[in-house]
Amino acid sequence: MTNVVLVGTLDTKGVEYGWLRERLLGAGVEVVLVDTGIMGEPRVTADVPREAVARAAGTELSELRAAADRGAAVTTMAQGAEATLLRLHAEGRLHGVLAIGGSGGTSIATRAMRALPLGVPKLMVSSMASGDVAPYVGSADITMMYSVVDIAGINSVSAPIMANAVEAVAGMAKGFERLSLELRRPARLGAGSRPLIAASMAGVTTPGVDAARERLTELGYEVLVFHVSGSGGRTLEKLAGQGIFAGVLDLTLSELADDLCGGILTAGPDRLSAAGRAGIPQVVSLGALDIVKFGPLETLPERARYRRVRIHNPSITVIRTTEAECAELGRRVAAKLRAATGPTEVCVPLRGLSTLGAPGGPYHDPDADRALFSALRDGLRGSAARLYDYDTHINDPDFGRAAADRLHAMIGAVSAAA
Repeated sequence: MTNVVLVGTLDTKGVEYGWLRERLLGAGVEVVLVDTGIMGEPRVTADVPREAVARAAGTELSELRAAADRGAAVTTMAQGAEATLLRLHAEGRLHGVLAIGGSGGTSIATRAMRALPLGVPKLMVSSMASGDVAPYVGSADITMMYSVVDIAGINSVSAPIMANAVEAVAGMAKGFERLSLELRRPARLGAGSRPLIAASMAGVTTPGVDAARERLTELGYEVLVFHVSGSGGRTLEKLAGQGIFAGVLDLTLSELADDLCGGILTAGPDRLSAAGRAGIPQVVSLGALDIVKFGPLETLPERARYRRVRIHNPSITVIRTTEAECAELGRRVAAKLRAATGPTEVCVPLRGLSTLGAPGGPYHDPDADRALFSALRDGLRGSAARLYDYDTHINDPDFGRAAADRLHAMIGAVSAAA
């Protein structure tokens, strides 16, 4: 039987959760109701009471109440909710999870959701969903639905929105359970027979990465492509750290340029680190290090307005990295790759790093590119990482296929030595 877990504060949202439970039962799924409330009395009976959630976090509810520290209590109940959902998933009693709430309820529920494997349906109906949801979603596949009005009773606005959420999570959960049964094991990332490869891509490196992806598919791999949008790079790093990839084809590093230059799509300072720490074979290139991404043109910082500015689309404005910035990026990439514990190779496309940086393109700047290449070579000198120059553009299909073949050879060598 398909099980949907409801997780929320039943003292403040009990009436709404009771309504959700009845709708879910009517949609043909079983419900496990988890209470993460703290102070008030629950308005509906939970299947997993708040006392059990607190104990799952290693404390007692009475202690949280006595401390009267809301922030600490919310953090503790989020920890307990995380442990509870992981247990239910391990027991085969969770095929989807749904929550509703404001800032506190969203914080608790999404922490628990983020701990679940990718592919498990996760739906959060929140009054916070029209703003910056990155703190709630992180690198997880959480679906955020804006509640429009606050979660305060069932009314003519909230009822259809929450009814849509019920139908959505019920459908997703049923599909997830069917997939689990078809595979005859818990549906999870990497459950298939083909080894997984992670690849990084942007719009300006798509042709080259597509050629590499097609070649790796021919060689028997399943390729997961991550858009270097900040969250995409963080997700790649998280999954690489979990050891699910046979190899990483990191051809697009623009998030590092954003991190250096204050762009909006940075993945943080740990980008290009996890595969190296985990000892996973990796082939790296320098795709899109010639651009930094900002928001709409009117939001461009004053310091960037005198650079080579280009409107990429209505939401994204880009500038060209300078010679000095490229040299620093080369040093940073080299430092990260020197620390790698697994086989690492770098493919350098000497004729350009993006569609914009191709010969004749608006960001074609051989001097800046040479500064990048020179700093990278100097930084890798004496290291175990191997560097190969290609007299091609990054989007030349031959370059993508060559990078794919190099990764395949590295993976084969590691397998043969095991």
